Amino acid sequence: MRRPSRDGATAGGRRSTADQLPTDDASPNRRSIVDALHALQRELRLIEGREVAGVGLPPAQARVLQALGRQPAGSLAELAGRTHTDPSSASVVVQRLVDAGLVARVPARDDRRRTELSLTAAGRGRLRRAQATNGQRLHDAFGRLGERRTALLAETLQTLAAALRDADDAPSGDDGSPAGPGRTSAR
Repeated sequence: MRRPSRDGATAGGRRSTADQLPTDDASPNRRSIVDALHALQRELRLIEGREVAGVGLPPAQARVLQALGRQPAGSLAELAGRTHTDPSSASVVVQRLVDAGLVARVPARDDRRRTELSLTAAGRGRLRRAQATNGQRLHDAFGRLGERRTALLAETLQTLAAALRDADDAPSGDDGSPAGPGRTSAR
């Protein structure tokens, strides 16, 4: 993921999504949404910090451990997709977890070139301890929202994520200018 510089531009020259939104009074809903997303991001970082502290691993390793705890991965590429991580970064993280004895790599039965990933007994134990102490906050929040509002929130966030991906994937114009509204540079 590209990190914005002090002026809001990312390493590739693009400005962050929040900076691309109009700031005039015609878009108070958009500004309100961006503000809410920033507040949510902060809360999620705090939750993740507590969960990571319970696991005793750096955040990236804890996320992989949590993903494999939900379901083993049929390949490194699958795990990278599920954790929204670049495959090369996921490979480094998985190797550290393998070295720590928390993740097992096993050649796939149907294709020995592919490696399946799963938690070891030690990995399951470490994850279980962390989840027992820290995993309830989001669950409780969703419970307060109710099933209908939680489903609507999930659908809305997935739609927003897809729109952001589509905006990032939009090609630039023939003259090198941005392809669409809000785009500040070509990829």
